[in-house]
Amino acid sequence: MRGAAGVLAAVFAAALVAGCQGSPASPGTSAAGTAAAAGDTPSSSSSSTPTTVPAELQVSPADQATGVRPDASVTVKAVTGELGTVRVTGPDGAPVPGRVVQGAWTSTALLAPSTSYTVTVSAKGEDGSPSTTTSTFSTLKPKVTATYGILYAGQTVGVGMPVSIQFDSAVASKAMRAAVEKRVSVTTTPKQAGAWGWLDDRQLMWRPATYWQPGTTVSVKAPLTGLQTGPDKWIANDDSAGFTVGSTMVSTVDIKAHTMTVRRDGKVLKVIPVSTGRPGKLTETRSGTKVIIRKEGEVTMDSTTLGIPKGKPGYYKEVTQSNLRVTWTGEYLHSAPWSVASQGNANVSHGCVNMSPANAKWMFDASKVGDVVKFTGSNRPFLPTEGIGVWQYTFDGWKAQSALT
Repeated sequence: MRGAAGVLAAVFAAALVAGCQGSPASPGTSAAGTAAAAGDTPSSSSSSTPTTVPAELQVSPADQATGVRPDASVTVKAVTGELGTVRVTGPDGAPVPGRVVQGAWTSTALLAPSTSYTVTVSAKGEDGSPSTTTSTFSTLKPKVTATYGILYAGQTVGVGMPVSIQFDSAVASKAMRAAVEKRVSVTTTPKQAGAWGWLDDRQLMWRPATYWQPGTTVSVKAPLTGLQTGPDKWIANDDSAGFTVGSTMVSTVDIKAHTMTVRRDGKVLKVIPVSTGRPGKLTETRSGTKVIIRKEGEVTMDSTTLGIPKGKPGYYKEVTQSNLRVTWTGEYLHSAPWSVASQGNANVSHGCVNMSPANAKWMFDASKVGDVVKFTGSNRPFLPTEGIGVWQYTFDGWKAQSALT
């Protein structure tokens, strides 16, 4: 038995040795095939790392884009995966507003010219893996930066003063004026009906249907950054302002009767003898409803502004006091001590309303910009663009001055 056991042990040991060294491949089986078969058995020493697939995004404007129009939209869309948050910021860090529609984020505000922007997007891939993408772009630098102002900001004005947004150069086309008009707004307390209209291609005004109610507060917003106003001309700022309406001061100049009747809140304060413009193409005072544009005090009147040069008949150059401007074309209410004898009797001026020094000072002190001065009795009409001419229109006529009609 011991002998048999020893033989079996020897045979088993030989088999183990042969197994460690390998065996000849069988016909039709390669060594590689044998290794592959061995690989079918899981090994406790091997492992695999999952591969993440980030979302594929479509961002416009493209990264590093330059010369982008300020009215271009910023859009972000997930081609694959799911869109998360989108943040578009300028140099000051303020975000550009936007919204998601049908899975795509789109900006809802205009961009500023000559400005760099950063787009930061978070998203999830189809496998749920998060990712963040950042890109930058810059807007075009215009040849001309359009500028504008809201007039009479912070002042107490008369009941005839419209909201006035004045551009330093023309807003070139009706479509451009319409784009401006769509973005401006007026809030009044108490609420009053009114409308925007363009006096010309530089002056956008909002007037109430009738004169303002005394005590009204008016707030104006003009977020115009990014609007185009001409060839290679863009606006680069927003503005807001407001004013308060004071008492109702409406004066009437009767050119034929040579008088000015001054009323405040419907009550006659004073009837002033005046002398207005003598008959003639260049000197006759214009009839119509005007508004005091500025209180200028001392003004030098010079006939060269009427086309009468020095040395020609009718030339004059005179320093005058207590001047209230009512047209851009040179009409004022002012002191004229040289024509006192004609005041209340004859029209001898070059178009202005002449008063005695005492009456002119009283009128100057009692008046404010925006007070209404109506002129009657002349065959020469006051054209709206010659001053603040919004009251030369009926309300329906004024609404027709809108670029949106």
